[in-house]
Amino acid sequence: MKKIIINAAPWQTRLAVTQDDILQNIYFEAHATQTLERCFFKGKVVKVLPGIQTAFVDIGQERSGFLHISEIDRELAMQKMTGGDDIDEVEEVVREQRAPQQRLDISKILNEGESVLVQVSKEPLGEKGAKLTTCFTLPGRFIVLMPNIPRIGISKKIEDRDERQRLRDLVGSRLPEGMGAIIRTTCEHKDEKELGQDITYLVNTWAEIQKGFQASQPQAKLHEDLALGLQVVRDHLDSDVEMVVCDNKELHAQIYKFVKQIAPEHGHKIRFYQEKTPLFDKFDIERQIDEAIDRKVSLRSGGSIVIEGTEAMTVVDVNTGRFIGNSNLEETILKTNLEAAEEIVRQLRLRNIGGLIVIDFIDMATGANRQKLFRTFEKLLRERDKLQSVVLRVSEFGLVQMTRKRSGKTLSDQLTVTCNSCRGLGVVNSVQTESYRILRKLEKAVLAKQGSGQITVSMHPSIFYYITSTEYNAILQLEKEAGCKIVLIAADHAGELGAFTIDAA
Repeated sequence: MKKIIINAAPWQTRLAVTQDDILQNIYFEAHATQTLERCFFKGKVVKVLPGIQTAFVDIGQERSGFLHISEIDRELAMQKMTGGDDIDEVEEVVREQRAPQQRLDISKILNEGESVLVQVSKEPLGEKGAKLTTCFTLPGRFIVLMPNIPRIGISKKIEDRDERQRLRDLVGSRLPEGMGAIIRTTCEHKDEKELGQDITYLVNTWAEIQKGFQASQPQAKLHEDLALGLQVVRDHLDSDVEMVVCDNKELHAQIYKFVKQIAPEHGHKIRFYQEKTPLFDKFDIERQIDEAIDRKVSLRSGGSIVIEGTEAMTVVDVNTGRFIGNSNLEETILKTNLEAAEEIVRQLRLRNIGGLIVIDFIDMATGANRQKLFRTFEKLLRERDKLQSVVLRVSEFGLVQMTRKRSGKTLSDQLTVTCNSCRGLGVVNSVQTESYRILRKLEKAVLAKQGSGQITVSMHPSIFYYITSTEYNAILQLEKEAGCKIVLIAADHAGELGAFTIDAA
């Protein structure tokens, strides 16, 4: 059974989703940090760059957001390009624009200084501003409303054909003209009344956003999604959830009120945690978070997977470890690969890894086993991962190439920073290498001194021990050549291994 576990402190809210007490998803919300994703703004176009088909839009943040032409919905583009002409004429213009060696021109769609309604699709990252879109989405409990995209999609997890058609017809009949929706998995077997309430709420929300756009000044925030705690409850609460546990009385009351409104049948699952043991320790979440940023993940059978991130992709390596199986080698490899496939799906979701991913499964001799691994891995992704992914078949080398939609920062980016010592390489210079580097610097100082006096070198204790025990004769040789005294000091405050100071008195 699933559990939703919510730890709310004055500085941060953390939400964990577990399946059979194993961590599946983890979310963080720092109270001092403003969340922009999914927010609607009345933006002001400050610069249009036809060369890269991008407009920069001021939404009142530190950096302007960027709006690429691919993120401008078709209807808006057609209206802007034709000045609101007849729709048949508009479609004709678009066909002409898409002729060979021609393309839509963002400079004909947006003008500097004009106001435009935008939604943040990705948070600002580093020196980049927020990524913006005019292909709007408003998430509800059962559907995601697309107010300006007249298309109905449906979750792949709803497999029954009759149910899929029933939901399409039901949602399509309740949506206003020109709107579309994505039917979520939670929509399965819901009746017309429940769906109607969700659709009405989202349509009214969209009307308020449009009304706010007309009445507000540029840079104004018009709408923001629910607080993180309510978002997670909205997105994950279903019949599989055993309980929602929260250790903050105020947030618990908000969640209970929210659930009574959207899903009163689940109200009894909302519980307030009052024990002295910290909530995340009680459910073993702290340990699992620490494990989720390690590069190596152990498998139950004794095998392991190693996850390495690079600039271009994420690489996953599968190892048999100490697992030797009970019969032949091929059976051992297949069992390890299948177990690894299940764990990799969990890790991709838990660590929020997106983009290009290459998985090096253990090579298998038979094509039937490779096909079984591929089908199993693809099925696990489809059933357990909400983000879209594309998987290629297992190659003869045992490699699986896949892409997974990016969504916000990875878990590692949220919890860690680049090491000042190794600068992201994962390695640092050895004691010997750093000792020789310091000796070369000392040699320069000694040669410059050339005469009486004293040179004092303060260094890390490990370097001090190595030089005095292994290279002390080199120090004596330098003193003899330069005719000066060299004093070595082990300083605990030296900090990094290679940190040192040379003082020539």
